[in-house]
Amino acid sequence: MTPERWQAIKEVLHQALQLEPHDRAEFLNHACSGDLSLRRQVEDLLAEEVNSGFLEPPDPQPDAEEAAAKLEDADDLHLVGSTISNYHVLRKLGRGGMGVVYEAEDLKLRRHVALKFLPQEVADDSTALRRFEREAQAASALNHPSICTIYGVEDHHGRPVIAMELLDGQSLKERLRISPLSTDELLTFSIQAFDALATAHAKGIIHRDIKPGNIFVVAEERVKILDFGLAKALPSRTQAIEVDEESLTAEGVIPGTTAYMSPEQIQGEEIDGRSDLFSLGVVLYEAATRKRPFERKNRLLLMDAILRDDPVPPSRRNSALPASLDTVILKLLEKDPALRYQHAADACSDLKRLQREMESGRPAVAAPPVQRNRRLSRWMLALSAGALAVAVVAGALYYSRRAKPLTEKDTIVLADFENRTGDAIFDDTLKQALALHLEQSPFLKVLSDENVNATLQLMGRQPGERLTVAVVRDLCQRAGSKALLSGSIVSLGSQYVVSLQAVDCASGDSLAKAQTQAASKEQVLKAVGDAANAVRRRLGESLALVQHYDAPLEQATTSSLEALKAFSAGWKAQLQGDITAIPFYKRAIELDPNFALAYSQLATPYVNTGELTRATAAVRKAFELRDRVSEHEKLRITAYYYSFVTGELQKSSEVYGLWRQEYPRDLIPNVELTNNYMVEGNWQQALVEAEQALRTDAQNNYVWFNLASIYLALNHLEEAKAALDQAQAYKLDMYLLHVARYYAAFLANDFERLGQEAAWRGDGQDALLSAQSDTEAYFGRLAKAREFSQRAVDSALKSNEKETAALWQANSALHEVEVGYSVSAGKRAHAALAIAAGPVVNTLAALALARSGNIVKARQLADNLSRDSPNDTILQNYWLPTIRAAVELAKNNPERAVELLRPATAFELGQSQPFVLGMMHPAYLRGQAYLLLKKGTEATAEFQKVINHRGLVLNYPLGSLARLGLARAYALQGDAAKARSAYNEFLSLWKEADPDIPSLRQAKAESAKLK
Repeated sequence: MTPERWQAIKEVLHQALQLEPHDRAEFLNHACSGDLSLRRQVEDLLAEEVNSGFLEPPDPQPDAEEAAAKLEDADDLHLVGSTISNYHVLRKLGRGGMGVVYEAEDLKLRRHVALKFLPQEVADDSTALRRFEREAQAASALNHPSICTIYGVEDHHGRPVIAMELLDGQSLKERLRISPLSTDELLTFSIQAFDALATAHAKGIIHRDIKPGNIFVVAEERVKILDFGLAKALPSRTQAIEVDEESLTAEGVIPGTTAYMSPEQIQGEEIDGRSDLFSLGVVLYEAATRKRPFERKNRLLLMDAILRDDPVPPSRRNSALPASLDTVILKLLEKDPALRYQHAADACSDLKRLQREMESGRPAVAAPPVQRNRRLSRWMLALSAGALAVAVVAGALYYSRRAKPLTEKDTIVLADFENRTGDAIFDDTLKQALALHLEQSPFLKVLSDENVNATLQLMGRQPGERLTVAVVRDLCQRAGSKALLSGSIVSLGSQYVVSLQAVDCASGDSLAKAQTQAASKEQVLKAVGDAANAVRRRLGESLALVQHYDAPLEQATTSSLEALKAFSAGWKAQLQGDITAIPFYKRAIELDPNFALAYSQLATPYVNTGELTRATAAVRKAFELRDRVSEHEKLRITAYYYSFVTGELQKSSEVYGLWRQEYPRDLIPNVELTNNYMVEGNWQQALVEAEQALRTDAQNNYVWFNLASIYLALNHLEEAKAALDQAQAYKLDMYLLHVARYYAAFLANDFERLGQEAAWRGDGQDALLSAQSDTEAYFGRLAKAREFSQRAVDSALKSNEKETAALWQANSALHEVEVGYSVSAGKRAHAALAIAAGPVVNTLAALALARSGNIVKARQLADNLSRDSPNDTILQNYWLPTIRAAVELAKNNPERAVELLRPATAFELGQSQPFVLGMMHPAYLRGQAYLLLKKGTEATAEFQKVINHRGLVLNYPLGSLARLGLARAYALQGDAAKARSAYNEFLSLWKEADPDIPSLRQAKAESAKLK
């Protein structure tokens, strides 16, 4: 910047600061006429509320600045066109104080991203570097549609680079230069922002610099919060990011932007998420009025105003605002954090309630008084009023009958296609094709088949019955959907006519119609797609979205109507929980070997029946063919590939996050992210995801099962029971919910309910039989445990679920070995491998064999598993360390065992797949190793860890055996009293145990020596 340019800025700035804020815009229009750059520079300085007396001109070094500019240009030339990791740099987007940003193409995922580099002038500044890295660390821990997604951090010649989501739109700061937000926009954007903050705060992260410049309005009417570079971790949360706060700021400098700081932030006090709520309250005030609640001529006066002054209610500055919005904003701006909203979710709820009231027309905004001509006679006034009344009534009738397009919050219900051709090939097939096409749309949301069946049951109808237009209209209103979409096909000679019509469920008014022709049967799928696109546009979806998410049906599914018909039959069977879906999907694949969607869908019944090896093969094949599906299905296939084939949790979570970003109304990403967090042992974040899934779809079995499982793992038994009761109230019924109720009854010592759930019969009852086997082993009743294990094996084999049967057999082997029956354990492990050898079965068999002393076979299985799944997160970090530690214990090498178990520490509180409980084998074996090392204190901590997590271990036998380990640990420490108490607790649990069990005999002998 030249001295002359600085002088021009300073002169305009000085004059602007003499004016009241509301007079500045007109002055700047005149003073900066034709010089947009000058105006923006002045406005940026005004935004920081500093006067010219606080500003010192930059050193007049034009030569140095020219040299710096040339270096920057040279750097741009060097970066543009280069490849950094897997990103090809395309162009420079902009530059700010904390980063220079480029657009790049991700060569692996074929998507455009933004790359943010540390500016060259501060590249060697350790403070700036750490702040930059913290931005990536904090933001990458967050996954929300209104938080800018961080894909990863790369290194380019010593400069860190953040790869992040590429956004299309403008900052809220730029948007407010045009006009204040409308009330509808304000509510929509603020709800999204508070929901995003709720997610961040739940992970222990506060932003600390919320301002319009850090809120981005994207093209699809969504806001994104940017720049967590000043984020601060809450020290009380386990997920907090550990940083040295003091080293990141100069002495006496308060991080943040003054105008948006909370009172506690200004005073240098410890802050929490309520500080962000104050800052966002300032932003809402400004967005509603284009004025800040506190405006002064310099920073010192501004800080004083924030600490002392009460803001003018926003509706006094913008009469179009409802008074109820004043209440929300002013509560956010309370000086005392205790009087403010305590959680972002609370503010979000109030704003949603206000939005609903606004949409229903309840809140009234006072209209400005009407100035009448006083010379009008009473007669004229009466006539005018009557005419006005007629006009109002006519207008109301017009608008009530005029079809309004849908919004992104509405759902639609599909009726069955009316097939008037007489050709059975179109039965069910075209409705399936239409559903698959609409699935591509991020705007339209079709009511799921599961919700349709649940609503039919509430209506007293049978799930799966034919969905005529009359039935669907009733169902649509019951489900709270907006519209129904029906279709028909007729033949005209060799040609076909496909018609679609969308109707408002409540009024019956037509919302959209489309009709297309197909020259032949082979062209019918294309005609359905064309008609669907026309309806999407007429229902309110933007042309850009329709064009972007428009994979032709014959490409996204199959060009074979016969294959699609078989697929449709499989889908209908699967909705009934019927494993007969499998042969239909196989038939679809036989008819079209490149039918990627059929492979993908085939994996689901395999997973549900425990045939994980077959499920893995199906997903692998779908992944190979993923270019033959829609963008929506590609996300699903890719996520499942990382989840079930390679086992890469982080990659699968990234894809689920991208999926949720593209399709925020889809349930599956939430459910699968919940599963991933459960597997990792991140139960608090799992709870956040499960609650979000519940808000998305409260009629889904898996959502309630996950929620109950999380509450159990967190030892919140009453909440778990309440969730299961609510699922029952929704008339949801699947074996996993019965399994969860069984576990809840076990933890509550409700043996009557335990027996009731154990007596349940239906698909998946073998899981309950195996759970009963665990319970019997927990109490030392090994004979009964063996009986239930065998019944579980037989039940699974009867359903031709060999891998599941082998799983129950391997689980039985683990029972045997941990109570001292090594020979029996070895036999059962080999029996499991004989039934069906797969990754899961091999894993459990290897552990049982290692614990029983068969070191050679255990190592062989472990090495094969490692070779076949080198990137599997849980296998490599939980199971293989556990198996190899067990081998070392069998070799009497406890020190090596402890060392091998180190990687498992991060995952040992997770849900150890494939089970729906966390067995905590790593902690248990670590405790056994410490016993061998005569380290009683360390052993105590490990066994106590198992005991403390009762809601995670549940009825697994290690839960009782840990008490025996604890007794031995106390004895090692010489604490006889605690040792006796622990022995008594164990012996009390095993009071009805089989008397010849080795562990029991040893426990009794050891206990007797203490008396």
